[in-house]
Amino acid sequence: MNASNDRKHILLIVQKFGGTSVADLEKIQHVARKVKHEWDNNHQVIVVVSAMAGVTNQLIEQASKANPLYDNQEYDAIVATGEQVTAGLLALILQKMNMPARSFMGWQIPMLTDDNHKHAKILDIDKAKFMASIKAHDARAIAICAGFQGVTNNGRISTLGRGGSDTSAVALAAAIGADRCDIYTDVDGVYTTDPNIVSKARKIDKISYDEMLEMASLGAKVLQTRSVELARYYNVKLRVLSSFEQEVTENSGTQIIQEVLQMEERSVTGITCSQDETKITILGVDNIVGAARIFTLLSDKKIIVDMIVQVESRQQGLGNLTFTIKSDDSEKVQALLKQHQEALEFEQIVSQDGLIKVSIVGSGMRTHTGVAAILFNTLKEKNVPIHAVSTSEIKVSVLIDAEYMELVMRNLHHAYGLDE
Repeated sequence: MNASNDRKHILLIVQKFGGTSVADLEKIQHVARKVKHEWDNNHQVIVVVSAMAGVTNQLIEQASKANPLYDNQEYDAIVATGEQVTAGLLALILQKMNMPARSFMGWQIPMLTDDNHKHAKILDIDKAKFMASIKAHDARAIAICAGFQGVTNNGRISTLGRGGSDTSAVALAAAIGADRCDIYTDVDGVYTTDPNIVSKARKIDKISYDEMLEMASLGAKVLQTRSVELARYYNVKLRVLSSFEQEVTENSGTQIIQEVLQMEERSVTGITCSQDETKITILGVDNIVGAARIFTLLSDKKIIVDMIVQVESRQQGLGNLTFTIKSDDSEKVQALLKQHQEALEFEQIVSQDGLIKVSIVGSGMRTHTGVAAILFNTLKEKNVPIHAVSTSEIKVSVLIDAEYMELVMRNLHHAYGLDE
């Protein structure tokens, strides 16, 4: 009977450790102790690791120096090596601690992806093959998986985009039916806003998938957006923790769950900021077909567009189309649009850099009135001009000049009662 009760408490846990958590051998040894803690409690542990801090940037720089017009397949082959090194080092340290650990590359799992190199999407994970490979090594083997990478149908190494190790971890947790997925990073949870900007930012104990998805997509850097989407779709129990905390308790970190029930729900859960935004305005666009033509062209070139506003101009049948992109894409987008100006039939392009997008997020917006009024009155009181606005059911975003970032973030945090 006791043995039966013990078996009921054995969990299948996925642990993911980010780049700062595995930045050097000393930190990897610290990670090994966290893995050992779960293993000593008789849990089955699958670990996903990122590259050591700074390594991926070095690899990208070397690829660019070798050939600025690099082939994306070779780019993936190069940058994927960072995670492979970390996985091997952690496996060696765990073996030294007398634990049966084995490293797995993406192609060994296998984590099958499409062939959109640099930004591949996961298509399938062969659970039976993966679990059989682990048990073939040892009944209680710890699998150390290289995050961020997979393999295409053609057998080529692929990568999932920056922050892709989060997605690797959640995808594995979903595929194997893990009891939970713990994401270890350099912060001790999800905060109401960036504590580096607002000193009164508070850790959130529980947050819904929808709120976390909005915050991740709007600038909160704790989790990759795709990982939250996967967790929501497959109902993976997620927890964000600090890898530097000595002891993890049930109250540690932030839990990300389906819905957060509170006696009196706040209207706003958090405030995010997305920096390096560029506003592009195209003057004299056909009101009917202009936007379709422009966004089809940008979509074909894999350009991500965010806020969109179209207004009529004084000329009949024409309008002005405004949208935002990341500043890194600004030159590329403007050159592309000018190259196709005759076919797109517009008059002029105007761009503006040095902008940021500040967003308020909260599922309580569904039932609370006056949320937008607080936002716009706060901006009015501080004389902050607004360039664009976008909304969804649980968020409102404003595009403003970057110079107002700290002022706006602090005052909005206070205005919505998040200081308390």
